[in-house]
Amino acid sequence: MYLKNINLYTFRNYYKQSVSLQSQKTILLGNNAQGKSNLLEAIELLATLKSHRTRRDQDLISEGEKSSQIIANIERIYGQSELSITFRSSGKRTLMLNHERLHRHLDFLGHINAVEFSCLDLDLVRGSPEIRRTWLDTLLIQLEPIYAHIINQYHKILKQRNSFLKIIRGQFNDQKDSDDLLGAVSQLQLWDEQLSETGTRITRRRNRVIQRLVPLAQRWHKSISGKAELLEINYLSNINIKNEDHQTIQQRFLEKIEQCSAVERNHATTVVGPHRDDVEFNINKKQAKFYSSQGQQRTLVLAIKLAELQLIEDVIGEPPLLLLDDVLAELDHNRQRQLLEVIQGRFQTLITTTHLPNFDTEWLKSSQIIKVEGGKVFQF
Repeated sequence: MYLKNINLYTFRNYYKQSVSLQSQKTILLGNNAQGKSNLLEAIELLATLKSHRTRRDQDLISEGEKSSQIIANIERIYGQSELSITFRSSGKRTLMLNHERLHRHLDFLGHINAVEFSCLDLDLVRGSPEIRRTWLDTLLIQLEPIYAHIINQYHKILKQRNSFLKIIRGQFNDQKDSDDLLGAVSQLQLWDEQLSETGTRITRRRNRVIQRLVPLAQRWHKSISGKAELLEINYLSNINIKNEDHQTIQQRFLEKIEQCSAVERNHATTVVGPHRDDVEFNINKKQAKFYSSQGQQRTLVLAIKLAELQLIEDVIGEPPLLLLDDVLAELDHNRQRQLLEVIQGRFQTLITTTHLPNFDTEWLKSSQIIKVEGGKVFQF
């Protein structure tokens, strides 16, 4: 998999910029706030249709403009393709593949795969459960593009069910007659069925991908830490998922909803489901979030990112792109060496940095160096 070029039009701080990638390794050099991360964000959007920096398309559009566009050419084993995303301030997007408009996200996803590693990824360990759920969902979208449809469907059902819980709470508070309440509860049961069905599909996929990721991450973690520490990764579901059977898990889902019905009615919000799940990282049987040093947390995240690269390559049959956003400065010499040794010429890699001395001479000789300044790029 090779990203040949990317063109940005009124995207973030780029007005009109074409970037041709001529080497397996590209170093984006520049001071902070010049647009280096914006370029990586554009590639992330091509791979996942999501940005880890914002949920609003308006933020992706240059100030004073009504739309922005990303166009890229990708070379794969099976041939070449051109991808295009147009963002509008209204939130409506246009997706194009080889100049043909696509009406489903599913048809766009999977044409380019990328793993991003930034200094913000320490939040994967010490941040909120939502950050870990988003990380897991982003990985699954790349491994299985249909997952994007499943997770979007779940959140639509969740939103509708929460709205209905508010209606029921209002009826209880207003002391409506029993027939009205019975009718409302009966309708809620229909949402319960949909939530449990879609939620089970999400939970099983998340748990399976964690199980596939764990041995890869453990292998990398042992290598980086000198085999001195034991890494464990657990998917924490609020439903018992020991039995992988779909029907059994869905039934447990419905039983848990029934158990929490009074709480949900009082708070008018859904408290059961994968939107409340978490991922736990342990080092030597202790939670890394609370008991690990910053160095241990960096090692853990690096091991996870290397495992992601390997898992995506195993599944899709090609190495994905690796995007390193100002991360080398955050790693000590040993971790830098481990990371650069793994990359070599195996993955097309884009690295942002403010200083070239972070790289050894051989790396600089074999890399394309691009200077980024004020939303414009120059060959260094």
